[in-house]
Amino acid sequence: MTRLRALVALVALTIASGLAAVIPSTAASAAACSASWQASAVYWGDAQVSHNGRNYRAKWWTQAEAPPGTTGVWEDLGACGGGTTPPPTGGTCNHPNWAAGTWYTAGAIVRYTNGLYYVAEHDNPGYDPVVSTWYWEPYTCGGQPPTTPPPTNPGGFVVTEAQFNQMFPGRNSFYTYSGLVAALSAYPAFSKSGSATVQRQEAAAFLANVHHETGGLVHVVEQNTANYPHYCDPGQPYGCPAGQAAYYGRGPIQLSWNFNYNAAGNALNLPLLTNPWLVQTDAAVAWKTGIWYWMTQNGPGTMTAHNAMVTGAGFGQTIRSINGSIECNGGNPAQVQSRVTKYQQFVGILGVSAGANLYC
Repeated sequence: MTRLRALVALVALTIASGLAAVIPSTAASAAACSASWQASAVYWGDAQVSHNGRNYRAKWWTQAEAPPGTTGVWEDLGACGGGTTPPPTGGTCNHPNWAAGTWYTAGAIVRYTNGLYYVAEHDNPGYDPVVSTWYWEPYTCGGQPPTTPPPTNPGGFVVTEAQFNQMFPGRNSFYTYSGLVAALSAYPAFSKSGSATVQRQEAAAFLANVHHETGGLVHVVEQNTANYPHYCDPGQPYGCPAGQAAYYGRGPIQLSWNFNYNAAGNALNLPLLTNPWLVQTDAAVAWKTGIWYWMTQNGPGTMTAHNAMVTGAGFGQTIRSINGSIECNGGNPAQVQSRVTKYQQFVGILGVSAGANLYC
């Protein structure tokens, strides 16, 4: 009763002094909404944003983690915008079932096949809510508990099998996810250098170039058989022991030429000079040759594709390292754009920004 009398007295005093009394229902509901959270923005400690009708404060540096998040980086400051409330925690929901291939705009809410709800953070053409965590986030609806992100694979690769399947829905069965994970041991620094964002950017860049080189992981070997005899350089001291037409393009980066098979074989401790067919019969070997080129070869460029991504030189330099003499500097802008578009799609699936310097 003492607090009630004090509040009444305060209102009376305010009115008596000629001022209008404005009493918010709660302190939080009176707060104005801060600038909306953006997935591509970097937020430092004490930065404030609004998301789904609530204000949040960053406790430390963060990027791409939507409030309230799962790491504890966001402090919930309460509802904002004159009483806007967060999604309901009780009652029933009446949102449509998610359908692959349907265009969803930001803010759309769907019911997924697991019975849980998701809200679109960005416009998307029907990406899978439990795979494309940059485009979708869990939505609390009808008293259901919030969902959690899908676990990464036991090998620690930043791309889960579900994300890999989304990137390559029509791939050749030869290109297995298990083969890719098994190949990672050959170069432990691949997709594990730098920040979590950089690691995902590198994985996306590698897989985007792989997608381009193989038509979406459809082709295991080079399709133009007329080129096969051209990949033997007889001037090498070891010659072409497997035959003049044996060193055609194979695998995710389409390894070709006898000197590349020799170098990759030496680096990986595999007999690729004498048995280049291993690259088209063993999935782990095929993936290892792709990662070998990515990690160790400058190609027509000035740096390895790996260094391009971990030093901030950008995706454009990976194109230069793989096929820059033909595509870069205006040589084939359509091919460059094809690679860039796929990279932008893949970083979206992995929930990170694309970074700068996309073109070569």
